[in-house]
This record gives sequence, structure tokens and C-alpha cells, in this order.
Amino acid sequence: MAAAPAAPAIRDLAQQPTDEETMSLYAPATENAAAIEKAIFEHSLTRSLLQDPKYIASRPHLKIPAQLRGQNLTGGTLLGEGKIEVPPVQFGTKDGSSFVSLQYLGTALCGHPGIVHGGLLATLLDEGMGRCCFPALPNRAAVTASLKVDYKAPAMAGQIFVLRAETTRVEGRKAWVKAWLETLVDEKNGEKPLVVTEAEALFIEPKMAAQMNLVRG
Repeated sequence: MAAAPAAPAIRDLAQQPTDEETMSLYAPATENAAAIEKAIFEHSLTRSLLQDPKYIASRPHLKIPAQLRGQNLTGGTLLGEGKIEVPPVQFGTKDGSSFVSLQYLGTALCGHPGIVHGGLLATLLDEGMGRCCFPALPNRAAVTASLKVDYKAPAMAGQIFVLRAETTRVEGRKAWVKAWLETLVDEKNGEKPLVVTEAEALFIEPKMAAQMNLVRG
């Protein structure tokens, strides 16, 4: 009886949507979310990534069953109006070498009025670097062993940010990754993105990774 409520969630985990399916699962519930969604998908960066055969597009947070989203920080707790307004759109390579993610950060995520909390930026970088390198590891799973973050400029809330990550080295169960967060701009019109945060991290795959039933959204 105690395990009964968990049964639907376990079943849903076994029947997760594919990367391609996640791209059509989200429907904006507010006008602001719809405007953000339009801005992301109509931007030249997104269009170019969607057309680049080396990248796999997905919205991995939508793989998390609804019953479990309340237990996931970036895939549940921080999603919503005024926060991470729409599920991030992410692009990763099959070999785990490169990763790009677009996400809107709202005013409910600030540490100081109008400025996104630095702890949240570190969280996004940590998660993005992990998603970048997972495919390069034997069992596609790892935990953060070390994380270094440098804050370069205030990240002003209420806009879309681009997270870029690159796996720089892989040795067995270890992967070294670098990443940065920058503003989304129209580079074709001469605008230059502002880098707000840079990071480096070491990820290590647990020895028992092959036996672990890891839930990754």
C-alpha cells in the first residue's frame, strides 16, 4: 500500500518521451510565456542549431514525470511564471563534446532587485556542464566533483540567456568541462553578447553507475 502512489511515477519513468517528442510537449499557459517561447524559436541561433545535424534538440526537463517535478529544482521548483518561465531548449552532441541551452530567467530569481541570484547561475552552469559531458562517459552519468565559477557581470533578470559548454578532456570515468552564460543578442546586426558568468568543473562517473537507476530530467 505504501508503495502504491509511486507506481505511476515509476511507470512514467520507464516510458519517458524521446528527445524529439519533448520538443512538442510544451504549451505556454500565459501571454508572457508565449512571447518568450516565440522569441526563443524565432531567433537565428535557435534556427541554426535546429538545422545543425551534429546537435540533438530536446527539452529534457519535460521527461520528468509530473508526479516527480516537485522534487526537481530546475525541472519543477524553479519553473514557472516569473522564474524559468518556459522549459529550457537544449542542444547537445552525441559525443558529449558540446552543449548549448537557452533559458529565460525572470525577476522572481533575483538575489538583488533586478539581478539574477549568483547561486542560480552556478546551478545552471553545473547542470549544463553535466548534460554536456554525460554522453562522453561510459554510462552517461556523473556527479560534480569540483566546480569553479567566475562572475563577470551582473545578469539582469527578465531576458533570455544562452549557456554554452564544452567538454575539454575525458579520462575514463572523469570529464573536465568549461562553460559560460551570455545574453542572447542579434549578432547579425552587430550586437555582441555579454558574458555574465564563466565556469569550469570536473565530473566523475560513480563506480556503481551501471547498476544505478538514475533519474535525470
